[in-house]
Amino acid sequence: MAATSLDPPVTGESDVAAWLASGEPFGAGSPVCRIDTHAASVFLVGNRAWKLKRPVRYNYLDFSTADRRRDVLEAELRLNRRTAPTLYLAVHPVTRDARDQLAIDGDGEVIDWLLEMRRFPDDALWDDIARHGKLDDRALNQLTDQLVHFYHGAGIMRTDKGAERLAGVIEGNAVSMAAFPNVLDTRRVDALTQDLRAQIARHANLLDARGRAGRIRHVHGDLHLANIATINGVPTPFDCLEFDEQLATTDILYDIAFLLMDLWDRGLRHEANVVFNRYLDRSAADEDGVALIPLFMAVRASIRAHVLAAQAARESGDGQATTCAAEYLDLASTLTRVGPTRLIAIGGLSGTGKSTLARALGGAFGAPRGARILRSDVLRKRIAGVEPETRLPVSAYTASASHAVYEELGRLAEQALTAGRAVIADAMFSQPAERDAIAATAEQAACRFDGIWLELPYDGRVDRVRARPIDASDADAQVARAQSAAHVPPPANWKTLETVGETTGVVRKVYGLLDLTGL
Repeated sequence: MAATSLDPPVTGESDVAAWLASGEPFGAGSPVCRIDTHAASVFLVGNRAWKLKRPVRYNYLDFSTADRRRDVLEAELRLNRRTAPTLYLAVHPVTRDARDQLAIDGDGEVIDWLLEMRRFPDDALWDDIARHGKLDDRALNQLTDQLVHFYHGAGIMRTDKGAERLAGVIEGNAVSMAAFPNVLDTRRVDALTQDLRAQIARHANLLDARGRAGRIRHVHGDLHLANIATINGVPTPFDCLEFDEQLATTDILYDIAFLLMDLWDRGLRHEANVVFNRYLDRSAADEDGVALIPLFMAVRASIRAHVLAAQAARESGDGQATTCAAEYLDLASTLTRVGPTRLIAIGGLSGTGKSTLARALGGAFGAPRGARILRSDVLRKRIAGVEPETRLPVSAYTASASHAVYEELGRLAEQALTAGRAVIADAMFSQPAERDAIAATAEQAACRFDGIWLELPYDGRVDRVRARPIDASDADAQVARAQSAAHVPPPANWKTLETVGETTGVVRKVYGLLDLTGL
């Protein structure tokens, strides 16, 4: 996305926009709320939202003629129905008759086009929900599951030029950022561009391999919090990148990295970590791409910096766009920095709170988007070829099956650590060999290892197991009872913690044990 210059609006924009804003086409007394962006105006009235593309031309889009605006609105209708089929309704002509009267779907000359959408409640937008701290894990997981399904059916581009394609984005964006030296410091832009080039060179083989494997697809393209709404209880991505199929065809992880970057930028590290881990738990084919996510997030932040810099150059205001552009440049410059890797193993019997603790810690340390949480219950389902919440029969819990689960856990932990990522291993770790193996993984990666063993009296564990909602764990009260009789005490070099009480108190104790900060 490389864009700076803007052509003047063509004659007629003010007439149509002013007519829509007046409420006249929608009936007497219809209050209209108008929202303007750099390329469109949206008119909210009643239970409808009407989008009018502005007659503008940038280096990366051209809406300068009515025919072009019709084509892009029809593409917007078609593409957004992939994720929001009930939201996008129809494209309508705006006509002018011989008496110079404007109408929607009239009999006169077609002078412009409108996209009709259902209007969702004002409090449905995730941008606002996040601002008020109301995003919850259930909604985040629900959204992520929908994205997995969406990406599975998205159009595939197979190419061995994954690195070259991303490099083109970086080079184009470097040109765009350089066009605004009064907003974005030139030296810092140059330093960021050099770093991103180096990151692509480092990961070129992986980027190309993912292209060959079909992980480049026609995705959403603009997946941030302002383009997600909860509609009838369902998280719904909308307003995808519709004007350029080439720009919207990219690595799946680059698409979801926009959402991760937006969450991380707002300080919602837990939320970013929930999306990151749920996505990888549901999409084994993308496990190899863990190393690319900080790079993808940095590119997304740099694009946001250039877009805001262009906005600051166009508008005279309070300088907010200038400030935000500089902040995104700062963010992009920090996202690829890799801190020390670390492996934390959380063990204990069923019901002691291993997964709850792992989720609470996931966003607290490691590179941007937090630690990769590898949960044995999820890996067991993956190996069995079923979804995480699908219950397995007792026959699936054999010694050989458990051995395969711990082998896979160790392999994925090693892969993530090698890529410079922090790891939390969430499993029972009841056998000495399992604990020795995970500690050896950390030793091989030359990173810090901490083993934490959680304990809770039997009655408390059974109560938790019984109260647990649908989950990847298949443990019930009978399993909890059997574990109490069979487990081997943890070794002396693991830290033991009783998990009685509220989760927040337990997490605070673990922060102290692990030398973490944040609570």
